[in-house]
Amino acid sequence: MSNAVAKLIAETRTSFGKGAARKSRAAGRTPAVIYGHGSEPRHITLPAHEVALVLRHKNALIELVIDGKDETVLVKSATKDVVTQVIEHIDLVTVVKGEKIQVEVPVHVVGEPISGATVDLEHKTVKLICEASNIPEYIEISFNKEPAGFHVLAKDVKLPAGVSMDLPADELIASVVETAAGHAGEAAPAAE
Repeated sequence: MSNAVAKLIAETRTSFGKGAARKSRAAGRTPAVIYGHGSEPRHITLPAHEVALVLRHKNALIELVIDGKDETVLVKSATKDVVTQVIEHIDLVTVVKGEKIQVEVPVHVVGEPISGATVDLEHKTVKLICEASNIPEYIEISFNKEPAGFHVLAKDVKLPAGVSMDLPADELIASVVETAAGHAGEAAPAAE
């Protein structure tokens, strides 16, 4: 679980536009906007270095201190400069303790299928519904020398307690398919 929460001190932003955003970034601050729960969007800046460290983790939770008040937010999206890789802006969503949220997490394959076959992932990421304090970093699907034709459906995936998948139970997540080498291996004995 990615339960680590970063604590950052935010400053309220009063000037907007490209020029103001450039000045903030030049001062080592990243512009951000907080959305959620029917409130008006709030504009803040955050320390750029700490933001870069937090964004190394998908679905990062941040404990913000804004004008002396604590608030938990989830990183929704971030914009990077394609050349310099500097984080130009991030969007944050307010999180209420105990509230269920929808997040997208990667699918990790553990093990391998039988020789001459490979795993075909239909979903490289899946949407989960869980509490913000209980977000898995990824979900695992295991293979142990399964033959071609073996498949994993959404209902077959083991999820942590309190986490559900936002997919139909019969949705295909991954399957084992025969490779060209597997076909060649079958044809060779027949030719002899």
